[in-house]
Amino acid sequence: MAFHSFNGRFVAGLGLAGFMLAAAGCQSSDNGILGFGKKDTTPPPPPDPKVLSSQLQAYCPKVTLRDGTAFFNTYAKSGPKPKKKTDVPAEEAAQPAAGAAGVDQPDDSAKIIYQASITDVTRDCSRANGSLSMKIAVAGKVVPGPMFTPGTITMPIRIAVMHGTEVLYSQLHSYQVQVTDPSSATQFVFTDSNVVVPEPTAKDYQAYAGYDEGAPKVATDKPRKKKAAATN
Repeated sequence: MAFHSFNGRFVAGLGLAGFMLAAAGCQSSDNGILGFGKKDTTPPPPPDPKVLSSQLQAYCPKVTLRDGTAFFNTYAKSGPKPKKKTDVPAEEAAQPAAGAAGVDQPDDSAKIIYQASITDVTRDCSRANGSLSMKIAVAGKVVPGPMFTPGTITMPIRIAVMHGTEVLYSQLHSYQVQVTDPSSATQFVFTDSNVVVPEPTAKDYQAYAGYDEGAPKVATDKPRKKKAAATN
């Protein structure tokens, strides 16, 4: 009988212990066992540094002015003239060169016909068929000098787009402005709407605008006829 009583108590004790373990297991299920079920507190990985497609679609290369290309002076024939380059490398010719203001000249302001300056630049971009089309605008003013007479002036304005050292687009424009009032400045806005370059795969294009006197002028004189060889 004693053994039976002890055995009964033992079985009952095992049952009670099992119930307590089961209850403890239910209460600790939120924390999990061996880390399972716990909330992940690991910080997320850093974002991908690559340019997103949406950012690239909104990318429009910035337009800047090279040093010395924001001003353009013209002088009377007896005044100083900028040095002309005869042999210009293709890559250098594609970039805006320094205007007359960037050339060392004596102080002869009394012989200035006019001074033109670029005061602002802007651009607009669109994409189609794998190409990037840009509309680049240049705003400026023309200030008449002591030797100025009313009429039409011509300014050499170059627009270029570069990808590193690669020239994607370069065009020199002879832009004309009618100036009639010698006593005040005349405002102007020039726009190049024909800039088309390959669509960029990164935000690494650079556009330039400015005056450019460095490119050699195309000869307009007709070639002279060779004289016939003298006959004896």
